[in-house]
Amino acid sequence: MRLKSVLALCRVSNLPTIWMNVIAAAVLVGYAHQLPVSWGVVAMIAVAMSAFYCAGMSLNDVCDYTWDKQHQPYRPIVEGKVSLTQAKAITFVLFAVGFDLLALAPSYAGLIYSLALFAVIYAYNVFHKQHSSSVFLMAGARALVFVVTAQAIVGEFSVWVLIAAGLQFVYTLSLTLVGRHESKRGKPYSGPVIPRMIAGMALLDGIVLALVTAVPVWLALGVAMAFLTRFGQRYVRGD
Repeated sequence: MRLKSVLALCRVSNLPTIWMNVIAAAVLVGYAHQLPVSWGVVAMIAVAMSAFYCAGMSLNDVCDYTWDKQHQPYRPIVEGKVSLTQAKAITFVLFAVGFDLLALAPSYAGLIYSLALFAVIYAYNVFHKQHSSSVFLMAGARALVFVVTAQAIVGEFSVWVLIAAGLQFVYTLSLTLVGRHESKRGKPYSGPVIPRMIAGMALLDGIVLALVTAVPVWLALGVAMAFLTRFGQRYVRGD
């Protein structure tokens, strides 16, 4: 089992979008409650959410193994670079890491809401090939990153956090539908449409933060995270 195969299994190139989601939620909840941002806590939550994301991607390949053999032979499990047993172990460990880190957050509410995130991730991966409505689960999982982050920090909701989560929900839903259309048409788009849209998640957060806080640096950070995502996708597939 090679490291690059594990990185591909977990789609690590997309992680900057998760980090930007966490930063956006942390800044917005701090802005709403007039609280300073504890970047140590933000970093811990970002690692926890990264673990959840990577676990979800690994679980996706486990659940889609049979389908991938016919349609996506480049997946690490299908190529034999990561075994099903190893992928299941990686999934379990990553979810455990995510839960453990959230247990250390300032508010236990984040750990409680992470159970909902886990349930949505699990349900999507199990049912997304059977039910087209599962696209809402994918979008819900991304929105819950904001909710879990805010709850882990202050244990309360913020209108701005919910707005940012809602925008990411709509964006992720659109991304998922575009991806499904690509699968149904039987051939890829002429350009890297999906990878670019994934990178755009970070840009969306940067725009929201800059507009709400009137601090342009957040837009610059969103752009940087989007570029970092695209850079990573050159070495590890993100779709």
